[in-house]
Amino acid sequence: MAREFQRGHKAKVSDLTSGTDLYVGVQIAGPGLTFDISCFGLDADEQLSDDRYFIFFNQPKSPEESIQLLGAQAGDTESFRVTLDRIPANIHKLSFTATLDGAGQMSQAGPGYIRIVAGGEEVVKYAFTGSEFTTERAVMLGDFYLKDVWRFAAVGQGFDGGLDALLKNFGGEVAEEAPAAPSQDAPPAFAPPSQASAPPAFGAPAAPQAPQPAPAFGAPAAPAPAPQQPPVHAAPTIAAPMAPQAPAPYGQPPQQPQFGQIPGQGAPPAAQPYGQQPPAAPPYGQQYGQQPPAPFGQQPPGLPHGVPQGVPAAGAGLQAALQPYKEAATGQRWTSQNQQLMRVDLTMGGMPVLARQGSMVMYQGKVDFGYKGAGFAGRMVGNATGQEMQLMRCTGRGQVFLAEEGAHLHPIELQGDGICVSAENVLAFDESLQYEVRRIEGHGIPGGALFTMQFQGTGTVVVKTHGVPVVLPVTPTTFADCNAVVAWSSASQVIISSQVRLRRNAYPGHSGETVNLQFRGAPGNFVVVQPYEV
Repeated sequence: MAREFQRGHKAKVSDLTSGTDLYVGVQIAGPGLTFDISCFGLDADEQLSDDRYFIFFNQPKSPEESIQLLGAQAGDTESFRVTLDRIPANIHKLSFTATLDGAGQMSQAGPGYIRIVAGGEEVVKYAFTGSEFTTERAVMLGDFYLKDVWRFAAVGQGFDGGLDALLKNFGGEVAEEAPAAPSQDAPPAFAPPSQASAPPAFGAPAAPQAPQPAPAFGAPAAPAPAPQQPPVHAAPTIAAPMAPQAPAPYGQPPQQPQFGQIPGQGAPPAAQPYGQQPPAAPPYGQQYGQQPPAPFGQQPPGLPHGVPQGVPAAGAGLQAALQPYKEAATGQRWTSQNQQLMRVDLTMGGMPVLARQGSMVMYQGKVDFGYKGAGFAGRMVGNATGQEMQLMRCTGRGQVFLAEEGAHLHPIELQGDGICVSAENVLAFDESLQYEVRRIEGHGIPGGALFTMQFQGTGTVVVKTHGVPVVLPVTPTTFADCNAVVAWSSASQVIISSQVRLRRNAYPGHSGETVNLQFRGAPGNFVVVQPYEV
């Protein structure tokens, strides 16, 4: 039976089907609208570093044919064949998108979906409607992404600007198509009589003689769709990964860099006509590449209008200088902007976020912030255990940026498993997660016990650390100072080390630590330690 996904839902592909040769169908339509449905093969940085993995109407398959565009069939507007075990190692994500070809907005689209079919049986389906969008001209529908194993995520994220902006977001550059040559009268070419049937469209099996697909692959059975007039695609094509360019001088159109030229540098000097001497060398004392002084009252050649003499050239420009710090929009609910800043998109997943009060540094869209009280019992437990969290509840449709005192932030996605984290090291988490105070017994500990927070369920918790942490596997000989431990897997067994002392003065044979914890557990358990003691 097919699983119905909502926006933001994720799952391992192996939990959906044992097959790796999959059919991906997309259905989207609207009155008077024409859509281009594409697949972007992205690298580990979620960039289109190899334009051969941009699969669309002009490039219907990847080099090794692990991604193939099949065309409209089985009731789907567009369909793909994806063979996960043939995708090369440099491709870490497949992002399926729909963009408008021509006028219109995504809010005008009717009900649609993206689905996965294995062996002819539908295994997962994510449905959406145009009412979920506003003025966007593109939408990221769903992703296959590699995170130790292949997983599938229902994205449903609108994107302004259409295909051009989507290409630039993924690191591609749009090249303008050459204008069509004027038509000339020519003798009629060969054509079959009007009664003859049209040739089959790309990707559709033309006859039983076509090779049979692998057993794991199979498109869903459905009556053949009525023949439709193929849309006229006017979208530009991919050229190369995008690179920052220097701004053009005032009053001049921007120039594209020539092959082999570094963006931001001038074009190489043109070859001299035959019989003419090259320009003379600069006078003595003038550095190579330096402009000669201009007559009094005139601007030096090549200097933009309005720039006073003596001001150094601006290099690649302001936009290029800020390029490394641009907002990272990956289509995921939680996105690290850098080591100290985290962005959460509340429009994905449809669930609120609980964050530490005062951790919001900026937000976009319509976001409401409310106090999240723990109740009388919760305050009593928090005061008694030291695991009290002052939280705010973030709801609405927008993006919230979170940080606290320059701490390093680490999003940890839970899929039914659990993790133990001290309340001091928790920045934010999805409200769908269950959390409670967990007690660690110990006779030699002041107060009689240690406490931590245990998170379980499906969602993400953001853990903050002082510096870059280290993750160690749990073995029978794994010990850690309780003041440096950040988190550990909830399935681990934690006991108090025999080296417990009530004072921190080091003496021979003792580490000087007050409390050491010993971790035990089956293979796969872990402990996270930071290079800092609370």
